[in-house]
Amino acid sequence: MSTPVFEPQVADWSARVHDSFARQGAMQTLGARLAQVDPGLVAIELDWAPGLTQQHGFLHAGMVATALDSACGYAGFTLMPADAAVLTVEFKVNLLAPARGQRFRMVGQVLKPGRTISVVEGRALAFDGGREKLVATMNCTLMAVVGREGIVH
Repeated sequence: MSTPVFEPQVADWSARVHDSFARQGAMQTLGARLAQVDPGLVAIELDWAPGLTQQHGFLHAGMVATALDSACGYAGFTLMPADAAVLTVEFKVNLLAPARGQRFRMVGQVLKPGRTISVVEGRALAFDGGREKLVATMNCTLMAVVGREGIVH
């Protein structure tokens, strides 16, 4: 499948993503960082840390879902108008393999942008001993929120 080409609606779309990401306490808690920001595609990376694991030492599914949700949300946000904020309204995660690795990359890619609702696909990759493995996927539905008190971009 080819990568779709999307045109952002605002000139400062990348700065908007970086500014919003910097305000996210959850991403700071995970030690996550933006690794790639393109129109309709965002990648977030984080390193393995003991505080992010479940009882077997794998990255906890909740951490995987949290970072995937942000990658998907920001991928959609790159294509939203200047007055819009982004909120996830639904997601489904498929956990395909234990999230074992030293580093993780969560990639969100817009499948269908919309004026109000956008559909995004996410993929979580684990890097372990030089090997890359797909450990989870996400289907995510986003809403562009405009004019709602307390929700700003």
